Amino acid sequence: MSDAESKPEKKAVKKPVKKVAKKAAEPATMSVADDCAVAFHYKLAEVNKAGEVGPWLESSSAEQPLWYLHGHGNVISGLEAAMADKTVGDKISITLTPEQAYGERQSNSFQRVPIKHLRLTSAQKKLAPGMVVGVQTNQGVISALIVKAGRFNVDIDTNHPFAGRTLHYEVEIVGVRAANAEEIEHRHVHAPDAHHHH
Repeated sequence: MSDAESKPEKKAVKKPVKKVAKKAAEPATMSVADDCAVAFHYKLAEVNKAGEVGPWLESSSAEQPLWYLHGHGNVISGLEAAMADKTVGDKISITLTPEQAYGERQSNSFQRVPIKHLRLTSAQKKLAPGMVVGVQTNQGVISALIVKAGRFNVDIDTNHPFAGRTLHYEVEIVGVRAANAEEIEHRHVHAPDAHHHH
């Protein structure tokens, strides 16, 4: 009797299999090109003078990739060049010289600014030398390194914290799509949680 019960079940199982054919109609995978919105995960380390890669200094969180608009200088030039023509799932391992990354350090980039011009996170209650902070400027918020902290002013170094350093990146591309007209006009991606000013 158990044999008779199992036969109708086998026929019923076959029906959903037909849905697989729909996958063939999916569009071909898009490659990274100008005016594409690209999402990626990354890890970043410094390469020392001996050419050895140090510990990871930065990485994107597993939940939120970084988005940028390709061809618009949203990310450093060496990284943007390495991502051209890549597709979702591609992984890149690349070492960039200062020229390809954040440039050489500029000695004239020290200045004193009032603390009220800083854009601080909730964790940055006590300012101290070596801390990276956001500074409000006419061109928007820039990152700067505190050299000396006073009661009302801070001395900052506006060189990018990674200026003058050779950097090693491990990148995985997790999303590529055509940017819309508004994104191209604004020169950055409008995505949920998009960190578009890196």
